[in-house]
Amino acid sequence: MISLGHLKRRLGQYAALWMGSFLLAGAAILVGMIFTDLIAVADLVLPVMLLAVTLGMGAGLVVSLLSNETLGTKLALLGLSVLLILPLLWAPVSAAVGIAFFADRSIEYSEAYATFQIGVAQVLFPLSQAFGQGDLFGWAWTAFQWVSSVVGFASALANIWPMIRRLLGPEPATEA
Repeated sequence: MISLGHLKRRLGQYAALWMGSFLLAGAAILVGMIFTDLIAVADLVLPVMLLAVTLGMGAGLVVSLLSNETLGTKLALLGLSVLLILPLLWAPVSAAVGIAFFADRSIEYSEAYATFQIGVAQVLFPLSQAFGQGDLFGWAWTAFQWVSSVVGFASALANIWPMIRRLLGPEPATEA
């Protein structure tokens, strides 16, 4: 049996980690740009954020694996973690990419970004070769960026929306 409540709680923590790492990386890069160049700041911030995100997700997974949850729940969480680790790691990188876009700079000069892209390529390239030839890798990289961004944004929005509704107040009563 799989505990949907536990899965939902862990997915909520995943969303919080995605949004937190996106915002923290973005804020750190923006503050760092006051003192130095965007590329230098990205090379300082991204490795720290990628490590923090990995440790955060790993800690949540270890806590779940050591809990009293059923084996099915633990296996489902393990599978979700494998599927969602790359989109989660994309969160701080996407903050740097967004800032570089608005600053009209090329993030590809960042060593941390290039290392991340090579690491993802080492995962995606064998998968794209297994399913086809040609420019499938370029398509896979673009799809990865879009899917990761949409997954992170949707999961964050799903967890933030109830808080926004509470801030706006109760729905007005309808007259019969």
